[in-house]
Amino acid sequence: MPHTNALINATSPYLLQHAHNPVNWQVWSEELIAQARTENKLILVSIGYAACHWCHVMEHESFEDEKVAGVMNENFVCIKVDREERPDVDHYYMSAVQLLGQQGGWPLNVIALPDGRPIWGGTYFPKESWVENLKTIAAFYKGKQDKAEEFATQLQQGIHQVSLMPEVETEVAYSKELLQHGVDGWKTHFDYEEGGRAGAPKFPMPVNIDFLLYYGFMNSDKAVLEFVETTLLKMARGGIYDQVGGGFARYSVDEKWKVPHFEKMLYDNGQLISVYSKAYQHSKNEEFKTVVYETIAFVERELMDESGAFYSSLDADSEGEEGKFYVWRKDELLEVLGEEYDLFADYYNVNGKGFWEHNNYILLRDISNEEFAEKHGLSLHELQIKVGKWKYALMKTRKERVRPGLDDKTLTSWNALMLKGLADAYKAFGNIEFLNLAVKNAGFIEKKLLKENGQLYHSWKNDITSIDGFLEDYALLMDAFLALFEVTGDENWLALTDKMTEYVFAHFYDAEKQLFYFNRYNAAAVITNHFQKEDNVIPAANSVMANILHRLYLIHGKPEYLETAKKMLQYITPHFANYPMAYANWGTLLLKLTAPYFEVAVCGFNSRLQLKKLQKGFFPHVLWAFTEKESEVPLLKDRFSHTADLIYVCKNGTCELPVEEVEAAAKKIRIQ
Repeated sequence: MPHTNALINATSPYLLQHAHNPVNWQVWSEELIAQARTENKLILVSIGYAACHWCHVMEHESFEDEKVAGVMNENFVCIKVDREERPDVDHYYMSAVQLLGQQGGWPLNVIALPDGRPIWGGTYFPKESWVENLKTIAAFYKGKQDKAEEFATQLQQGIHQVSLMPEVETEVAYSKELLQHGVDGWKTHFDYEEGGRAGAPKFPMPVNIDFLLYYGFMNSDKAVLEFVETTLLKMARGGIYDQVGGGFARYSVDEKWKVPHFEKMLYDNGQLISVYSKAYQHSKNEEFKTVVYETIAFVERELMDESGAFYSSLDADSEGEEGKFYVWRKDELLEVLGEEYDLFADYYNVNGKGFWEHNNYILLRDISNEEFAEKHGLSLHELQIKVGKWKYALMKTRKERVRPGLDDKTLTSWNALMLKGLADAYKAFGNIEFLNLAVKNAGFIEKKLLKENGQLYHSWKNDITSIDGFLEDYALLMDAFLALFEVTGDENWLALTDKMTEYVFAHFYDAEKQLFYFNRYNAAAVITNHFQKEDNVIPAANSVMANILHRLYLIHGKPEYLETAKKMLQYITPHFANYPMAYANWGTLLLKLTAPYFEVAVCGFNSRLQLKKLQKGFFPHVLWAFTEKESEVPLLKDRFSHTADLIYVCKNGTCELPVEEVEAAAKKIRIQ
């Protein structure tokens, strides 16, 4: 290759994809900004991620072109950023582009002053307009530096305002009514036919589904519960779900979950494993169980490192074509399935409904197995055997295809989501393999990403850790470790959570605002720090922290944790009623504070077995803990018995007399 730039030393697959561009790409660092300042050279920041389709397009059109690279190198210090490695840099420049009135997205391309403050930006640009824009801005800066400086100052003030929380102008008390008002408004956006938010594109949004399942259950809201069930069924039967190999794509471009944007992300699949496990506990729908088992199998097979680490994503493209790995032509299917083809084609809609483009079909289903079996005069068992054989045959054929690109870096926050998914799956199904995978991953994180003092790294690859952890890493990992403590009784996971809590309060907490910063506090940093408060495809780091503090308050009996969580909520309650879909994980905390919520402590030699029996139902309103020996954990302390398995049902730290029968305890925590 004629060119090699500084990205050759990066570990991120996205950065390595650009290591042989003629552009003199550099990796983001504070030192680089200082160098640009010394040279008085504008900075060009280009942000994307490995599974991003339009990032690849712009690379081929512009960044691989010698002439375009010449213009970029001459006028700018060019920096490539993997948004998954540096969500803080991405948030800062994305805020700028949105304040400039542009639609946000990736690739995200921004031009900044030598000190890193942005003055111009956008997303994908065709080659001609890209070059034209670069030349215009370079000329403008040479001739009117004072104007550029003035504009950057104004824009920076705007970024500062959107990144840091304003004061709470009107305090809105949290209440059942606030929750109901928010959900009632939200219902007008439900797609009751297809599930998800009305219209296209459709994103799974596991945070929202999780909250709505909990809300619908606690309030016996039939409309909400039916909507959740519809959403989960339509997704599981749609093209967004890999009907052959398990696992979900990032989103569907249409309103029927048919045509996915084919990349598969760890963060989606980890959270959806959680959601489908809980939905199974609630409804006992076998389709949900199948989704959990197949999705875990997919992650273990295609996104797991032998160390126990999970990789980040699979690309949408293979051989330069989007979805090529996942779609099928009729002639291929006939060859693989032979005389079974007609039945298969009816089951997976190899017809007008499943037709996509270029004679390719996306496999999808539209009725239950029970209905299909009845339609074709088969028993359910016969159909299940056939479907299993079809999947096996297609997987075998698909193995011969060129695989999509793998982003094999490991991110702490995304691993935490997968770890929690495995813990929730174990809770729902009792499958020891799920727990073994969870413990293996947790052991990897403890060994490779967590330091003695409770400090975390964000990224790992090839045994190299890099980038200081962000609040999302700490919050999501603490959440996962608490889930693991609940199902294993291993107090190590609770002790590590306590250590990280101390670290986060010392390095991320703003005592005046009573919120946690996204980045560790650093007054000299180029980019503006921010409080992440809105839930999206991943819950906001502050909403996760608030929920954790509530749980730690109940486990340790520390009222100051509860007070902090309540103060954090003050920023959200004024907005929840109007825009609950952006605050769904905060809604989960609101539910815990306004509806009955229990702690169940099981203490005795057989406590693990007793707890497993108790957890068979759906209990989103219960915090579980058990111990098979004497414990110093306040919720379990002085409660162990050598002669009986005692079940304590508590509410806000106040416990009733213990019972020994599982059914007696279950009665106390039943809502309906």
